[in-house]
Amino acid sequence: MGMNMSEKILAKHAGLDSVTAGQLITCKLDMVLANDITAPPSIKKFEEIGRPVFDREKIALVPDHFQPAKDIKSAELAKAVRDFAHKHKIVNYFEQGRVGIEHVILPEKGIVAPGMLTIGADSHTCTYGAVNGFATGVGSTDLGAAMATGEAWFKVPEAIKVNLTGTKPAGINGKDVILTLIGMIGVDGALYKSLEFAGPGVKALTMTDRLTISNMAIEAGGKAGIFPFDEITKAYVDEHVTKAYEPVAADEDAAYCRVVDINLSELKPVVAFPHLPGNTKRVEDIKEPIRIDQVIIGSCTNGRLEDLEIASNVFKGHKVADNVRCIVIPGSQAIYKEAMHRGYIDIFIDAGCAVSTPTLRTMPGWLYGHHGSWREMRFHDEPQFPWTHGPC
Repeated sequence: MGMNMSEKILAKHAGLDSVTAGQLITCKLDMVLANDITAPPSIKKFEEIGRPVFDREKIALVPDHFQPAKDIKSAELAKAVRDFAHKHKIVNYFEQGRVGIEHVILPEKGIVAPGMLTIGADSHTCTYGAVNGFATGVGSTDLGAAMATGEAWFKVPEAIKVNLTGTKPAGINGKDVILTLIGMIGVDGALYKSLEFAGPGVKALTMTDRLTISNMAIEAGGKAGIFPFDEITKAYVDEHVTKAYEPVAADEDAAYCRVVDINLSELKPVVAFPHLPGNTKRVEDIKEPIRIDQVIIGSCTNGRLEDLEIASNVFKGHKVADNVRCIVIPGSQAIYKEAMHRGYIDIFIDAGCAVSTPTLRTMPGWLYGHHGSWREMRFHDEPQFPWTHGPC
């Protein structure tokens, strides 16, 4: 029996010829990630072990959740990360001024690559499956041990094959794909399973689409969400990654516990209603306008340049309604600069949006996770349900 992409990466990092679903293994890690919320408790566990960091180039620390600091407590968290990074000379530490949302800047800066095994003390670490790696979230205790040992244990997950066909219509993006999938299988449909995307429809997805889809694998309970390596992946990785990498591909006879088919050509814009991302509805099926108070355009799911472009095109000639607050958060400093050069920032400000520094601190994680799936914007001149499809 052949292996799927997840099994191949895990087997290689465990030093084994093959692995099977359910097997317990210990793997060597390529990258370990934490942010300003999860790093401090990880650091405490690390210090209890009493060893040096396993590799200062294989740890990434990104204080992005409450930075710039919103209060004394968040400032103390950032200081703990800063002191640790300086003490151990952590290479991939992103201080204020060059920080961004962790799941945006790691691919952008070429820190993650095909074939890599990455763990992060953040559930959306699964984002990096978009570049053909196995990446998954862990707890702060596991991360603290990993910073000392460079290893972590895994139960090899079963895999669900998501077979994509067709070509996505104009106006459809990665959020529609993943919300459609979650609506089909439910928020626990991939619990401790790897979502492996395959089929001829993969080539219709941009890298931004793939990063969004992999990022939200956890919203279906997924351990990981991984894409095959193709020309689109290669073009992106070769632009950003300077180190050697080894792509993986599933064997023809790889084992899957389930196959889900999605024809991209049939997709319609969808939105997730409260209180779970599995509560998806087609926009065209929503008959009554829904009043909202706040909109966030950004997040670790959708703060990339392509997302800001979509939003800016919608905002041209419009103003944010008086009773709505709109916050725009570019995912990184590089994205912020490029959006500014392209005129997107001017459009947002002229429309009455508040444009934030790259961060997660204003995200409504306090409404739903770190990022909402809510995507309605109400303009002054469009009193009815106007535009619900976008990058929020």
